[in-house]
Amino acid sequence: MKYIQKGAEPAAFADWKARANEDWQPSYGALSGPPKQALKQALMAEQGVICCYCERRLSWNDSHIEHFRPQHDQAVDPLDFGNLLCSCQSQVKKGEPRHCGSLKDQWFDQRLLISPLKPDCEERFRFTGDGEIKPARETDEAARTTITRLGLDIPKLNALRAKVIEPFLAEELSVVELRAFVSGYLELDASGCYGEFWTTIRYLFANGAAP
Repeated sequence: MKYIQKGAEPAAFADWKARANEDWQPSYGALSGPPKQALKQALMAEQGVICCYCERRLSWNDSHIEHFRPQHDQAVDPLDFGNLLCSCQSQVKKGEPRHCGSLKDQWFDQRLLISPLKPDCEERFRFTGDGEIKPARETDEAARTTITRLGLDIPKLNALRAKVIEPFLAEELSVVELRAFVSGYLELDASGCYGEFWTTIRYLFANGAAP
């Protein structure tokens, strides 16, 4: 789970909300067209086009706008940009395991769900060379619950992480080459994308990336 620094909400979304009047009030259910597209594009961009939870690459057609605190909570403003993220999986195909926002659904527990909006979220998990994710501390109940509730340890995601890890383990890479490889991977590319499973690579190889 990579820390997400929230930016300003997109102008098209803000302008749409500002049209509120006595006869019409904006609601998430009414959000559509260019304002919703601008919102989703902004969320994807500030996340470096990786899922807010598992860090898989986001695609427009297989992702959704995610309310970190569920909309059904009456204390939540469904249009609060600060509570909005972009998660992978829009409509889960038959036979495909649910994970991330799709699996989380309406569940929320402030004590047990680690937020990607908290700067320390990256330090709450550790990774193994074969792609598994575990709590950084065995006593961290929130990290363990978050992994389970979001399905971050399902075989599908473990296998995808292992596939990303594999090139970094190549024996022919020198220390200098590995350092450059890791450093480049952890930076935004020319398209504004972070590498998939960013925190996995950082955890396993960041020492090799240090100058």
